Amino acid sequence: MTYAENLWLFFTLLFGIIIVPGMDMVFVLANAMTGGRASGLSATAGIVAGGVLHTLYAALGVSVVLHLVPQLFNLLLAAGAAYIAWIGFSLLRSSITISGVEGGARLSRWASFRQGALTSLMNPKAYLFMLAVYPQFLKPQFGPVWSQAAVMAVMIALTQLAVYGGLALAAGRGRDFLVGSPGATVTIGRLAGLLLVVIAIFTVWHGWSGAA
Repeated sequence: MTYAENLWLFFTLLFGIIIVPGMDMVFVLANAMTGGRASGLSATAGIVAGGVLHTLYAALGVSVVLHLVPQLFNLLLAAGAAYIAWIGFSLLRSSITISGVEGGARLSRWASFRQGALTSLMNPKAYLFMLAVYPQFLKPQFGPVWSQAAVMAVMIALTQLAVYGGLALAAGRGRDFLVGSPGATVTIGRLAGLLLVVIAIFTVWHGWSGAA
């Protein structure tokens, strides 16, 4: 697998996760509905900032493993892939719907940004997910881990900005779609689940065959 193919696979997985309706998406929509587009974009910026911090600790963790105990890398890869597959199977069996998007009190732009960052940083599933995903795509043969992590951090930020920022700019239509199209949100979730399972199988196979 080339570096470009590795990045494309990462982007496919990343996009499949971000488009699944969840806490971050609802938080952006709630802010956009109560405070307008600027508030929704501020919330998006906060979530992006939290995502960048997640990439930093994930890259640091992988760097430490590669430097201190390189033999553990494939075990870390297998554990991460198993976690990704578990998420995928859970999504395949689930029926994700959103009954409403409540905004609550109107927040300032700074408060929207701050709460968006905290929403991202305090999500325990995000920590597990980042530790599971990064070992699959940070590969020593493609150069320094930190340069690879920087590229993926930019990809994460731009993808979140495109998806969540797009919803913030079209908050009314985004809310109507999520609330009024339960079948579509279920389909999105299950397709993302299938994508995760396929990528988990592929990365384990490729990682172990490459090490053989």
